[in-house]
Amino acid sequence: MTIALVTDSTSDLSAQLCSDLGLVSVPLYVLFDGKMHKDGIEITPSDLFTGLKAGKKTPSTSQPSPAEFAAVYTQALERADHVLSLHISGQMSGTVGSARLAAQDFGDRVTVVDSKSVSMGLGMRVLRALDLIQAGRSIAEIVTELERVSQVADIRFTVDTLDFLRINGRIGGAQALLGSLLNIKPILTVKSGRVESAGRVRGHKKAMQDLVDHVRKYAAQHGGARAAFMATPGGEAYLKEVRAGLQGLQLDDLGDHPIGAVVATHAGPGTVGVTLEPLHT
Repeated sequence: MTIALVTDSTSDLSAQLCSDLGLVSVPLYVLFDGKMHKDGIEITPSDLFTGLKAGKKTPSTSQPSPAEFAAVYTQALERADHVLSLHISGQMSGTVGSARLAAQDFGDRVTVVDSKSVSMGLGMRVLRALDLIQAGRSIAEIVTELERVSQVADIRFTVDTLDFLRINGRIGGAQALLGSLLNIKPILTVKSGRVESAGRVRGHKKAMQDLVDHVRKYAAQHGGARAAFMATPGGEAYLKEVRAGLQGLQLDDLGDHPIGAVVATHAGPGTVGVTLEPLHT
């Protein structure tokens, strides 16, 4: 059985990478400056943050419609027997709901999976699913494997300010960090599909060290790790600091991935983080 793989733009897998791998990424939307823009196609995080500095109103985001997913599924099923569709957490977006509504018109030929994650948390699930497809695994086996990985995968990041998460209502259990003292840096994670607090430290250097220590601890606990690094504009230099602290640690390194406009709308500038999975589950 041939399987086509579909995801959405919050996976933060570049358009070039998706093209190279034969993946279809359905874009979410950013409402900004009075217009709806397709994520990764018509707007970038730099566009957002430049506009905000110029005094434009805070952007908002929206999921694709069921009709958009139906069109993608129809096309994919012309070349494959089945579609596996992996998406951003349903706790963060209605995207997976749109996908499931669309899937109802295709009987048992479309399987929709909620990754319960975002950015490279979703992106790494997509890449693993692709590996499993290429290994000839069945849909049931792939879904079971992805669920098992999700239980032990990890995403850890820090933001320059919680204002963007607060304004857009994506702060989840990190609400308690609001109003913290000056120079307190929040350490955040994603649990059960929501952004949650993983702690707080004082100052930028300690925040970067927390990420470094966390990666090293995770790799030690799991006998190695796959890792993907991510940042919004303003966070690129922070990634270099984290990588410098990880020298000598053997990782299956999936590289640096710029965070797209939809996720950046909620995370804000200067966000930096790392997503981790075990090498073996």
